[in-house]
Amino acid sequence: MELFKYTKPMSLMSKSKRFGLLSLTVFALALVVLFTKGLNYGIDFAGGTLIQVKYETKAPINEVREALKANKEFESASVTFFGSDEEIVIRSKVSSGALGVDVGDTVRGLLQDTGTFEVRRVDMVGAAVGSELREQGLLAMVLSLLGILIYVSIRFEWRFALASILALVHDATITMGLIAFFEFEVNLDILAAILTLLGYSINDTIIVFDRIREGINTVKDSRLETIIDESVTRTLSRTTLTSMTTFLVILTLYLFGGEIIHGFSFTLLVGVIIGTYSSIFVASPILMWLGFSASNYREKEAAKLKREKEKEKMRAMYESGTL
Repeated sequence: MELFKYTKPMSLMSKSKRFGLLSLTVFALALVVLFTKGLNYGIDFAGGTLIQVKYETKAPINEVREALKANKEFESASVTFFGSDEEIVIRSKVSSGALGVDVGDTVRGLLQDTGTFEVRRVDMVGAAVGSELREQGLLAMVLSLLGILIYVSIRFEWRFALASILALVHDATITMGLIAFFEFEVNLDILAAILTLLGYSINDTIIVFDRIREGINTVKDSRLETIIDESVTRTLSRTTLTSMTTFLVILTLYLFGGEIIHGFSFTLLVGVIIGTYSSIFVASPILMWLGFSASNYREKEAAKLKREKEKEKMRAMYESGTL
């Protein structure tokens, strides 16, 4: 199945400067949002307590806030609706280390006069543990990028590796900028989504790079711009179909999966779009701007093939006893 029937190469790299300017602008805006607004860390990374409460009827959120003020541990807690008018979430900076009794029992006692309800979830993370998780999450991202850099350098060459890493930084930064702009809570689920995004994006980029490498040996024209145009055009249907099917699955999760995974599914939704865009319009032009030469690559590959043939010839002579 092909969405784009290949007849002749699309002129994509001729517009690379426009796409580069667009990417730089969005990237800069994402950095501005991250530095001014900052990420809204959830209890996984900031520490604290989260209690999810479900009422049989519409939750009396104002009464809940007033009832919580009776306890100094919850007087500054935030109370918001969670997915429906019947459910609320209570967030407090108080962690398990500051409480001597069961948090669920405390909340039940405070809210007993607000209606019929059920405490559905209680999550508590200490401030020290939250800080440690935040550091480990950052370390996981850095190690992922380092591992990808090493892998691509071995499989291709350093310009391909650098282009793919810059594209991943572009993807992750813009995604986190949108997370900060829409004030999603950054928790372990969103960290997992960002790491998944990195894997998805590099997979897409590697496929495009693999086709470019094939194009270097099959396309007669030595200009890298022409080779990229033809290679990307040939893989465009595959990339679009893969991204569309993935997008539709994640969109279903976002629409029907409930409030609890909205942050996770939103991150993946954005990641699929940006990752697909960057593999074509960010990683490929960067490879061109880094001065990669198709002619030099062909010469290196030819010299490598010649050495391998000489080794095979020497091995054959040794095994036949003529050496």
